[in-house]
Amino acid sequence: MDLAFYSEARKVWSRITKNAVPTETVFDFDFQKKILDIFQIGNYYYYIFDIKNLRFEFMSPEIVNVLGYKPAELNVEFFMSKIHPDDQVVFLNHENTVIDFFSKLPHEKFKKYKVSYDYRVRNASGQYLRILQQVVVLQCDEHRNLQQTLGVHTDISNLKTNNQSVLSFIGLDGEPSFYDVDVRQVYKPSRDIFTKREKQIVQLLLNGKQTADIARTLSISKFTVDTHRKNILIKTKTKNALELAIKVITENLV
Repeated sequence: MDLAFYSEARKVWSRITKNAVPTETVFDFDFQKKILDIFQIGNYYYYIFDIKNLRFEFMSPEIVNVLGYKPAELNVEFFMSKIHPDDQVVFLNHENTVIDFFSKLPHEKFKKYKVSYDYRVRNASGQYLRILQQVVVLQCDEHRNLQQTLGVHTDISNLKTNNQSVLSFIGLDGEPSFYDVDVRQVYKPSRDIFTKREKQIVQLLLNGKQTADIARTLSISKFTVDTHRKNILIKTKTKNALELAIKVITENLV
């Protein structure tokens, strides 16, 4: 669900950013020491995520050693496009549960929890690595809006062989921890009901393209596009493009 995946993640994160305005982050030795104190480090890189504006404020050069990508070429959309298709639903459901958890916390406790879960990411060589994602809140406001988070991605491919991702909230400064949290399944695993051509057309529809645009993009006639669109609506039991988009996203149909 590549195109819908990024769009849906934005919706999830917007639930807890609202009118947050991040301030400039200052890097110093104390900041880097904090990373070593909070996280168990293996082969890793770390980053600052501006959750409101969906951008990496900083990406450590160690990402080259882990995934093979240069910091300058990496943005949030690019990174998310490298998440394994089968793990995109896992990512969305975990993030949705994370937002639920923080939405119930008083803002003064936001910085007292580390979020931990894992998923597969394709590296520059085309291989999938299992990445442990650990995140703490760097900045938030009194209205419980998240502004920036500090994250560390560690390659645990050699430590974990199964594909079962576990979400945990690790309490810091004496706060209780919650391991193997029950994740609400808002998003469902993909059901492969479309042909290859229908998937292409659905993705273009989700991207706001009209019949004529789709025909030009795929070098097929508008009549052929219309036929595919009718078949897609029949398969999904929807009446129009809006209903189709909602169903495709919520049921992860592509």
